[in-house]
Amino acid sequence: MIETEKEAPSLSQETRLVALAALVLSFIALAYCLQHGMLLLYGDAVAHINIARRVFDSLNPGFRQLGSVWLPLPHLLLLPFVQKMAWWQTGLGGAWPSMVCYVAGCAGLYRLARIWVRPLAAVIAAMIYGLNPGLLYMQTTAMTEPLFLAEMVWSALLVAEHGRALKAGDQRRASRFLVAAGLVLVGAVFTRYDGWIYAAFAWLVVAWGMRRHLRERVGGAFVLFTALLVAAPLLWLAYNAKQFGDPLDFIRGPYSAKAIDARTTKPGSPHYPGWHSMRVAALYFLKSAELGAIARWENLLLWLSIAGTGIAAWKWRGRGIAAALLLWIPLPFYAYSIAYGSVPIFIPLWWPHSWYNVRYGMEMLPVFALFLAVFIDECSEWAARRWSRSDLLVFFVAAVLIVANGVMLMRARPLVLQEAVANSRTRIPFEQALARALEIMPKQGMILMYTSEHPGALQSAGIPLKRTINEGDYYQWPGALEHPAQSAAVVVTTNGDAVDRAVAAHPEGLTMVDVICSTGQPCARIYLAK
Repeated sequence: MIETEKEAPSLSQETRLVALAALVLSFIALAYCLQHGMLLLYGDAVAHINIARRVFDSLNPGFRQLGSVWLPLPHLLLLPFVQKMAWWQTGLGGAWPSMVCYVAGCAGLYRLARIWVRPLAAVIAAMIYGLNPGLLYMQTTAMTEPLFLAEMVWSALLVAEHGRALKAGDQRRASRFLVAAGLVLVGAVFTRYDGWIYAAFAWLVVAWGMRRHLRERVGGAFVLFTALLVAAPLLWLAYNAKQFGDPLDFIRGPYSAKAIDARTTKPGSPHYPGWHSMRVAALYFLKSAELGAIARWENLLLWLSIAGTGIAAWKWRGRGIAAALLLWIPLPFYAYSIAYGSVPIFIPLWWPHSWYNVRYGMEMLPVFALFLAVFIDECSEWAARRWSRSDLLVFFVAAVLIVANGVMLMRARPLVLQEAVANSRTRIPFEQALARALEIMPKQGMILMYTSEHPGALQSAGIPLKRTINEGDYYQWPGALEHPAQSAAVVVTTNGDAVDRAVAAHPEGLTMVDVICSTGQPCARIYLAK
């Protein structure tokens, strides 16, 4: 039911306590990860920070620097923080927005659970979510997972609250919740492409609940809600069309997932697991989710979550549970994306026994948290009917198991951290070596360099991006490739990149002064213009 005036302050106080606990955990995780140099292990985290930085620190500053493949909201949120040189270099600038999103996600999940379960069960849901070591690590980085998870949780919460207010006849509150849900879903649309599908299903849930209220006061809010969700993807298509000449550049352009897969797949080599098989793709996605959420009995976690979903769907049908079922959307989305969208997931347990995109499984964390809490709440009610006060024992045991699971996951190293370490093992030493070489180069003059692959070298060296001519400088880049020696004082190439090909075609006026090679990485060569 809709909370009464007496209940609302109590719920707000409970939520603030959850948020405060999450904030403490967030800073503890940040202190540990910063001390151990873990903020920039993900190459994507480095890329996100540098995309945000080049919006103002480049020869051609502006929103075109946001690029065409990654959606813009994460980079826009980073803008105020990466302007400080030290925060850009250490990656600390990427932590602040993620930490806020982590705290918001914990508080939102507690509020969402409180719609259907008792306070102790809602605490269990918040613990499953907030004590996950993988999420605690990710919220110290510039990765988009904490942001998108918070958007998933809060949009589900607001859609559910809209439905409850509508059923109670409070159209003013229903309208307010609906507009707020629309704004959060717009944020999701501009965060990850998962958000496009998530927003579409959220609209269907709202539209079904609104079918008898379109002519009432809340109908205007529904029109605005619909307009927001339609306008957001159209705006991204228009941006791609204007800036890059193709509204679908993010799907079929040179930096799209399909193009990257085509470049990295060797002719005749077997396709990745799940290629054109949604069943296998779903298995890989679910296994990555389970391995990131629980240290033992991975399949049990999934089955208990399914049981909790069944209980919720049956027990609270007609009470807005459809909004919570939106949290399952990542499963079909990633099953399709892996099978037909050139988005592989590799896990160490199964072939090819590696780490790649395992972080996508983290999107199932709200499902595990919410519906496992529903299952535990049902078990506690069953126990209380047979033995007095035994429900408290059920919650206590569940809390102890959650803490123990978090400790075991941490000791074994979270799956997303394993991925970050494995994929940074050769990249970071190479970028650090290149940074040291660049630090002793002339401090004046431009640097011609392809920056999409190893921007961390410039970041580590503290060289402003506006001192470089790179592929994002759409006016200077083509001419610089035609005349490297005349365009820059320092020219940096890596095997096979655009600058390497340009130097091979126009070597006149250049003297090679250094070669940097590292295991598992292409060699870099540094040239000085005469």
